[in-house]
Amino acid sequence: MTLTAPKAEQWATASATASDAAPHRSRRHRLSRFDQRASPYLYISPFFLLFGLVGLFPLLYTVYVAVHEWDLLKGEGGFVGFGNFAAILGDGMFWNSIGNTLSIFLLSAIPQLAVALAIAALLDRGLRAPTFWRMSVLIPFVVTPVAVAIIFSSIFNEADGLANNLLNLIGIADQQWKHDTVLSHIAIAIMVNFRWTGYNALILLAAMQSVPRDLYESAALDGAGAVRRFFSITIPTIRPTLIFVIITSTIGGLQIFAEPRLFDVSTAGGIGGSERQFQTTVLFLWELAFFRRDLGEASAVAILLFLLIVGIGVINFLISRRIATGDAPKNRAARRRVRSAAVEEDAR
Repeated sequence: MTLTAPKAEQWATASATASDAAPHRSRRHRLSRFDQRASPYLYISPFFLLFGLVGLFPLLYTVYVAVHEWDLLKGEGGFVGFGNFAAILGDGMFWNSIGNTLSIFLLSAIPQLAVALAIAALLDRGLRAPTFWRMSVLIPFVVTPVAVAIIFSSIFNEADGLANNLLNLIGIADQQWKHDTVLSHIAIAIMVNFRWTGYNALILLAAMQSVPRDLYESAALDGAGAVRRFFSITIPTIRPTLIFVIITSTIGGLQIFAEPRLFDVSTAGGIGGSERQFQTTVLFLWELAFFRRDLGEASAVAILLFLLIVGIGVINFLISRRIATGDAPKNRAARRRVRSAAVEEDAR
């Protein structure tokens, strides 16, 4: 087949145009693939930039300060390596603060979680005026920590506080709430529980309301009581939220500062009692930084506390995950019973 001159020119022009358009299509295809791969990272980059600025950089800078002599007024001194960590680990007051922190944490976190679960279960049962009750349990969280500390410091006043007056009514003598180690820990734990129990209860309530109701109906038909349904259905189903509450309570409980700081400001400059009987680790850090003006050792305490929080957080996560996983077969069995009941109902 022989092409005439005009057709040959048209064919040559079309071929040249197609060959010129091919690189453009290839570039557009590459740009489109790059956009699909890079766009998600660009969308989430503001969070990581903000985290690096206000989270990661302070942490790394704290490590830098911890390996130097650093006076609050004079500034950076010489490099000491792990000298600040060795000094802190050999300080008896540091271990005293660790013991106080763990004691207050256990006295507050365990009852707090148990009461929060109970309150959430009650609110999930369909009470009248649910909004009123939910707002009521949240009111203590709205109150500022300073106001809570002042109120409870007055309640646990050893001279004429409400706690001792109530004990006197049943024949118990006045207690040394601010001087006895165990009693001061109990009082501070009550302050913490008062403020945070309602907040955690609402988080758990939101998770409980997402549990399918047919699971409860099936379990009730099989004869399971309310307590059995709670531990076999509710707890395993809300496992992610429960783990979240446990970890956040652990972080907050080990970083407690405002409550012991304001519990008894009349003795020892408010650094944890006359004999440091309720001085927490953050209070000890605050004393090192602003009383002794040793930012190097204070930063070392901050790093050690960070490692302690991470360690206990991991342990709590593993324990809570193990407990919930152990109940998972029961949850699957309940789902199978629901499906069987549905099939029988359709057959009828």
